[in-house]
Amino acid sequence: MPDNVTALKPEDLTRLFVERANDRDAAGIAALYENEAVMAYPPGELTVGREAIRALWEKVLANAPHFELEPPLPTLISGDIALTSTPPKDGAGARAQVVRRQPDGTWLRLLDQPEFDHPVQK
Repeated sequence: MPDNVTALKPEDLTRLFVERANDRDAAGIAALYENEAVMAYPPGELTVGREAIRALWEKVLANAPHFELEPPLPTLISGDIALTSTPPKDGAGARAQVVRRQPDGTWLRLLDQPEFDHPVQK
């Protein structure tokens, strides 16, 4: 498969997400997740499983949002598990994903925290 279809390294997942989101391709976004992936979205809720993630993105993309690629923070890798993250341009606090290398060598998202803000403790 061409490099732009699958994630050959953990950082590819963010680029592929942005491309597919801007193409309004909910099924393509869902294909970036493992079958039993967990996404912490909408805020305060969990979306579990590739099909539920696809359905969520169909609803979100119906509003035609535009996504921009955000520069990643350094990826942490331990064997077949990696942590990817970005400081979002929209001020959402942070984004972080736990991704796993698949048997074919590609990477998929396992856990996705697309936005969170750490409140300052007083």
